[in-house]
Order: sequence, then structure tokens, then C-alpha cells
Amino acid sequence: MYKIKHIAIKEVRHILRDPRSLIIAVLMPILMTLLYGYAINLDIKNIRLAVLDYDQTLESRELTGRFYNSGYFLKPLQAPDLNDPENILKSGRASAILVIKQGFSNDLTLQRQYQLGLTVDGADANTASAASSYANIIFSQFLKDHLPPGFTIPGAVISAQVLYNPDLKSSHFFVPGLIAVILMMISALLTSITIAREKETGTMEQLLTAPVTPRQIIIGKVIPYIGLALIDGVLILIFGVFHFGVPFVGSILLLLLFGFIYITAALSIGILISTLVNTQQLAMSFAQLVTVLPSVMLSGYIFEIKNMPIVLQYVTRIVPARYFLVIIRGIMLKGSGLSVLWVEATFLVLLTLILLTIATKRFQLKMG
Repeated sequence: MYKIKHIAIKEVRHILRDPRSLIIAVLMPILMTLLYGYAINLDIKNIRLAVLDYDQTLESRELTGRFYNSGYFLKPLQAPDLNDPENILKSGRASAILVIKQGFSNDLTLQRQYQLGLTVDGADANTASAASSYANIIFSQFLKDHLPPGFTIPGAVISAQVLYNPDLKSSHFFVPGLIAVILMMISALLTSITIAREKETGTMEQLLTAPVTPRQIIIGKVIPYIGLALIDGVLILIFGVFHFGVPFVGSILLLLLFGFIYITAALSIGILISTLVNTQQLAMSFAQLVTVLPSVMLSGYIFEIKNMPIVLQYVTRIVPARYFLVIIRGIMLKGSGLSVLWVEATFLVLLTLILLTIATKRFQLKMG
């Protein structure tokens, strides 16, 4: 432990004296959280909606106002041609057309069923689906506010309830996942760089001639980065909760425990990378390649794993972020405990042990 302590102290001094490492370790995660937290957003808003109001009554104008004041729809830059209303969809100046037929106000007064006309541009399937969903919600709320209490609209009515993210904010889904992506990238990047730096400057040979084993070198070098990565994780977590308003309803201690395990897996990948390259530049490029792409594309961060081809679904099983994503989203948004997350926890621990064993053996063999 005495030798490991001094190696760790030496590494801390390297970190403090290297502005580049400090920027990568502290500033970069915050900037990435801010950038991706705003940039990656699946909330579809500002849909251009053209309204053809053939009723021209107080009620029809109120309904039109509700659409435009909802925050989801905007007026088109040009009014639709009454002779060819679909032309505004063909030209792309609007994504949907709302048709309020004549008699809307009378039907509402007489409590008769009424059907709005909504024509949606289906070229963009996501926007089309969102426009239809938003229109149904706005119209249902309008009817609820204007019909007498207890009156039931003819036909089936679905009462929906959204749990864990009732406002359907994309940030509540993406920010916890972003923590997993950033921790993986930063941890692997810093570890691979520090060992590559020793090789590049020729100080690795000096370490090997000292009375320390390769295992002690690994432990001594990794300890400061475990602490640094945990600090990064806490900073990003605080930033996500207080800046983006992401709820945290679970156990912080449980999340820190799994965060430690996940960081160990990331550091193991960094050690493995360091045995394959000899320069810091190559280490940075390789670390970004093997951590960012799998963590973003193959972890369920953006794309559902169950919708991937079978071959890729099997490949995702060796991506640590896949398991940590389920864990961090479960703890933060749902308050899930170990009784619910034990499967992902088991796979994450096993994968971490495998990566750590391979990285250690590979490093010892390379140094030997």
C-alpha cells in the first residue's frame, strides 16, 4: 500500500500540473452536458399548422387560439389557398391543416358529436404522429371545458396516465443517459492518456526499474482517476437535476455504488487501450472510438435495443453503458432498488470483472 500511495500521489501531481487533463476532467463533462442536454431533444414543437375555419364563430376562434397558444403549433408563414389547401403541405410551408367545418358552434351548443378535420403531412412520420396526438389532446380538453359536467361524448374515451415523466420531457430521458456516456468516455480517455504519456516521455521505463510491480503501477495510477470520475459524475448529476430539472427519487448511495463499478469498467477499457498505443494522440482517438460510439449507438441511449437486428442485440451485451443506463434511469426517475435492478447489476459487475482481468493481464504482459 505504501508504494501504491506514492504512485497515486505522483499521478495527482501530474493531473494538477497538466491543464489539458484538468480541462478534460472537469470542464469538458459540464460543457457536454449543457450542449447535449439541449441539442438532443425529441420534443416536437413549433409545428406549422394551417387552420381553415369555415364556422367563423366565437367558439371556433377560441379553439384555433388554443392550438396556437399550446406551445406546439405555429401559424404558417403563408395562408393556405382555399382552392387548393393541400398545396401548403406539398410546399412544406405547413405540416398539418386543421379544418373546422361549418356548424361547429351549433353542434357544441346542442351537445352533438363533432369531428374535426386534420390533414397531416406524413413525409415526416414523427412530426405527423406528434401533430395528431397534440391535436387530439387539445380538442379533448376544449370539449371538456365547454360541455356540462357529467356529459359523455359518444364513443370510446381512453383515460391515459403517464408515470415517471408526466410532462414527457426528453431531458428527463437523455440527461441520465448522458451521464453514462460522459463517464465512460472521460474515464477511459484519461486512463489511456496517462499511461501513454509515460511511454511517450520515457518515464514508464523508470517506473519499471523501481521496486514496484505492474499491478501496483495500475492501482496507483487508477485510484486518482476513480476519485476524479466520481467527482465528475456528481457534478453532472447536480447540473442535470438543478439546471434541467431532472427528478431524483431513488437512493444516491446505490447510484454511487454502481457508478463506482461502472467507472472501474471504463478505466479498465482505458488501461487496455494504453497497451495497444504508444502516443497520447492515438490514445485519445482510440478511446473516443471504442467508448463514445458503442455507448451512444448500442446502449439504448437513443435507439431501442429491441428494435436492432439480432446480431447487434448480442453485441450490445458487451457494452457496459447498456446496463448502467437502465440502472441510472431506474434509480433517478423511478426510485428503483436492487430488487428490481439486480439483473443489470449482475451483468455490469461480471462485465467489469472480465474487463479488469483482461486489462490487468494485458498490461502486465506488455510491461513484462
